[in-house]
Amino acid sequence: MPVHQYVYFALFSRHTSAAAMAELLGIEPDEVTVRGSRLTGPTVIPVRHSWRIVCREPGLCVDEQVARVLDRLRPHTERIAELAGRLSAEEEGGGAVLEVVRYFNDTDEEQPSPRPEAPDGPNLFGWHLGRDVLDFLAATGAVLDVDEYDMTPD
Repeated sequence: MPVHQYVYFALFSRHTSAAAMAELLGIEPDEVTVRGSRLTGPTVIPVRHSWRIVCREPGLCVDEQVARVLDRLRPHTERIAELAGRLSAEEEGGGAVLEVVRYFNDTDEEQPSPRPEAPDGPNLFGWHLGRDVLDFLAATGAVLDVDEYDMTPD
């Protein structure tokens, strides 16, 4: 069963732009969304701004993707926690999230098999969060959100 997955840590707000978040943190995001942005096509318009650090590297299990994201963020934990707290306190719909997104049976994406023939290959199905990840989430006031989608054709 093909698996396509990625992980990101995001700060989000209805009022504070991603550019303002980057300036306050001193960290440039990998991706941003802009609240109410105009898009050409029938796509969803974001309801809030977001600032994201992302790992989309294929072949890594969720644990490894989370580790790559948090390795980049840990040196800035205090500033992230301060901004996330401010976003959460100032408005409804602001704060921080660690997002795990997984697509099963996604034949449109080129991904390694979750259980490759090689015994030392990655198992992309199972994952866990260690104490260090939970400590970072607690320190920054972030929630964990896991989205999983079955892309099996009807």
